[in-house]
Amino acid sequence: MNGEAPSLGRLLTAMVTPFNTNGEVDLAEAARLAAWLVHSGSDGIVVCGTTGESPALSDDERVALFGAVKNELGPRATVVANTGSNNTKSSVRLTQRAQQTGVDGILAVVPYYNKPTQDGMLRHFGTIAEATQLPIIIYNIPGRTGANMLPVTLLELADRYPNIVGVKESSGDFAQFSAILGKRRAGFGFWSGDDHLFLPSLAVGADGVISVAAHVCGPELREMMEAHFNGDVARAAEIHLQLSELFAALFATTSPIPVKWAMRQLGFAVGECRSPLGIMPETLERTLRPLIARYRERAAAVAAS
Repeated sequence: MNGEAPSLGRLLTAMVTPFNTNGEVDLAEAARLAAWLVHSGSDGIVVCGTTGESPALSDDERVALFGAVKNELGPRATVVANTGSNNTKSSVRLTQRAQQTGVDGILAVVPYYNKPTQDGMLRHFGTIAEATQLPIIIYNIPGRTGANMLPVTLLELADRYPNIVGVKESSGDFAQFSAILGKRRAGFGFWSGDDHLFLPSLAVGADGVISVAAHVCGPELREMMEAHFNGDVARAAEIHLQLSELFAALFATTSPIPVKWAMRQLGFAVGECRSPLGIMPETLERTLRPLIARYRERAAAVAAS
């Protein structure tokens, strides 16, 4: 698909979930942040993904967030709702509730903790696909889930279910990337799930990224992506290298702790992460502060426009 953009967009931001001072979901701030991210270059927003602290949210909170973000963005950008879990029936119920809010697509993670077999993955995702008309992106992140969806399994799902339209790949395994990209059906999208692997993934045929760093450097990521697709390999590489220190700092401890801290520095009332995640380490604050300072003035200008 490399030459044709996926219908859900190339540059998607996995958005943090704002909490107010009482630790409750702040729907108004979520809508404001989503609009700002789109203004900053995102084609769409993933709501309640890992970066959105989905394991710490109730289903009612998640549905409210899906609706608030979609109501804010309307047709300006796509909204992808993360409805996946390690419970198939619960995933189906949440997917159907998400569909009622008007979102444009679904993200569904490989079930975590219970370590499903490849046959179990076929059954789990098949059940979700049969329960909705929405396009589904499968999220493979074995470092968090403890289970890796093999390329043959993913490709079988794509062949069986037309509404399984792509994968967010976070295995970090380029042999696996190549196996998927070399055999995927027409129209099946491939999004890098790691900011530091975005450009290398594009080089082997990926279509885009589902990004954390785009909270801070969305315009730069878009410029890097467009430079790649326009054949300006040198410029794309230059931007990648300029952003590499920021990428490293944003993942120096468990995400989304650093990116939520960064967004507070940029003027967004996103609050702290919910338990069981901890607070931002002081040593990492000292590393990240000067990197974020580069973006503060632009963030203020965009927010005011």
